[in-house]
Amino acid sequence: MLIDTHAHLDRSTYAADWSGVLERAKQAGVEQIVVVGTTAAGSAASLQLAHEHPQLFATVGIHPNHAAEAAAGDWDEVVKLARDPRCVGIGETGLDRYWDDTPWSVQQDYFDRHLRLSQELDRAIVIHTRECLGEAIAMLRDARQRGPLRGVMHSYTGDAASAAECVELGLYISLAGMLTYKKNEELRAAAATIPPERLLVETDSPYLAPQPVRGKQNEPAYVVHTAECLAQVRNISTHELGELTTANARRLFGLPS
Repeated sequence: MLIDTHAHLDRSTYAADWSGVLERAKQAGVEQIVVVGTTAAGSAASLQLAHEHPQLFATVGIHPNHAAEAAAGDWDEVVKLARDPRCVGIGETGLDRYWDDTPWSVQQDYFDRHLRLSQELDRAIVIHTRECLGEAIAMLRDARQRGPLRGVMHSYTGDAASAAECVELGLYISLAGMLTYKKNEELRAAAATIPPERLLVETDSPYLAPQPVRGKQNEPAYVVHTAECLAQVRNISTHELGELTTANARRLFGLPS
């Protein structure tokens, strides 16, 4: 039993084999999938999928790399969508220094908006960081001054010390396919230190396929490879890891059992 806590299934890349993607996930033991929005339109599409398929749930938000493209009214649409009963989280939001698509001040503004909406609605926030983990944690510290934080550092690639601070702030840590890459020994060392009650697994489909299927288009069924690697890192069985991360995902996102 596994839950893929982060997948971008609204992408047209799956259109030709949509039923196959869902069936392979089921056969792999992936019982639920959180479909993550990155634009206003994509968030609406993710919610539509969640209404059509009982095993799917959605988050709504504007990714930092899309914030500069946001049209007038897009943020209001996200706020409206966030109140849909099939919406279980806010984001994907955060900060990104790798791509230069969105001015830094705009990224900070949108991250702050998502944080405040998450706190207002008590919905889990889904956080992206790339080459700016320290800056993101600084904004999270400020947000924590306003009230409790509930959310996840998605596709985590930082060190153990930063993971510990994120956990202290109230967040979960989600591991994706990069955990399985041979060069990422430091990431596996960090994954071994995360409190068991704060661990999650994800695919970030269609990106970052894990090592055994690297080079292929990622999909929710492949989360099993990351789970197997994480179980080895933590010296527990894959079954135990599955039960643990499933309970964590349901607690964080309020998913039904």
